[in-house]
Amino acid sequence: MKAVYFDNAATTPVRGEVINSIQNALEKCFGNPSSTHSFGRTAKTAVEQARKTIAATLGAHPSEIIFTSGGTEADNMVLKCAVRDLGVRYRSR
Repeated sequence: MKAVYFDNAATTPVRGEVINSIQNALEKCFGNPSSTHSFGRTAKTAVEQARKTIAATLGAHPSEIIFTSGGTEADNMVLKCAVRDLGVRYRSR
């Protein structure tokens, strides 16, 4: 019997192409992309290429692609931006 994984809300299997890309980044693009030295410039180029690829796949502009450190940070960013963009104001009682 073939095993079936149903907990995709927690994590999902990783495609081989993604594993290869991550391995390449870990081996060759480990610099701080905010640094001006060659390691940082290499990392920044990789980050910006990833941003462009994701944007093209989603039909978005690269400036609309924001990388976060995880789900909680992303959730908080979405909520804060939605509150700001909708003009929601806090009113104390």
